[in-house]
Amino acid sequence: MWAQFDSASGDVFIGIDVLGLAALGDLAYVTLKDAGKSVKRGESLGTLEAAKMTGDLIAPVTGVIVARNNTVVSNPGLVNESPYVDGWMAVIKPSDWENESAQLVAGNDLAAWVDAEIKRYRTQGWID
Repeated sequence: MWAQFDSASGDVFIGIDVLGLAALGDLAYVTLKDAGKSVKRGESLGTLEAAKMTGDLIAPVTGVIVARNNTVVSNPGLVNESPYVDGWMAVIKPSDWENESAQLVAGNDLAAWVDAEIKRYRTQGWID
């Protein structure tokens, strides 16, 4: 998952990163909780069905969903085509961004984390 903080609104855009998509394959079905619903970091904000698995979309931050991308609900393939622009999943008004964002992988730490995750995914057989 990726999380992008919008400093103008204080909201966080959430989506599936390309590493996750490589492990999932093409998305076939997406459900998302409605706007106004509360979510907790580490808990489900929706579900998905993909070529390689079915499972929950896990919230990277705690807060209230202020928007969901209904376009990806009706066209899940958009997430595979444009994961960082048109294929975002939800927008969350975070309740503790300062503390929870410190626990997310970002910046200079990202490349090493991605390399480790790729190795782990290959060991698990999730990607080639």
